[in-house]
Amino acid sequence: MIADRAMPLGAMTVVALSAWLGAAILVAAVVAPAAFAVLPSRTLAGALVGRVLPVLFYGGAVVGLLVAVLARDTTPSAARAVAGAAMTAACLAAQLLVAPRIERIRLDAGRPIDELAAEAPRRAAFGRLHGVSVLLLGAAALAGGAALVLTLRTMSLATTDHDLSNTSLEH
Repeated sequence: MIADRAMPLGAMTVVALSAWLGAAILVAAVVAPAAFAVLPSRTLAGALVGRVLPVLFYGGAVVGLLVAVLARDTTPSAARAVAGAAMTAACLAAQLLVAPRIERIRLDAGRPIDELAAEAPRRAAFGRLHGVSVLLLGAAALAGGAALVLTLRTMSLATTDHDLSNTSLEH
């Protein structure tokens, strides 16, 4: 019975995690670098990436929550639940704690961050917070990757168990 339910829920989890991980990799490896390479100013590039990140972070929080909840409802897995919770926490921390502080620094600076002196406290604070945001996205991606591997492993075990039970009935 659990194996019958685990496959559709497992497949839904795999699709959601894969989609989010693909989006995270696309943003980090393609969209952000391209924006900073092509747009005429770092301010415009930052504004573009700043519009994309909330979608990525809120989406990651939802997918992580889905993983954590389904880890309890299908074949129970504490590791998948922890990975989903970690993914959710990292995404929410980046969006709700770090992003508003970055925006506050931008507003308080009164001009583009890259126009501030290299040793300016606001520029240094911006750099630190940007680093924290990147680390949180990386942590969410690692947690999502772990959840994906664990989900695939659980699905493989459920399929193997299901196949073995059918084989033993035939013989």
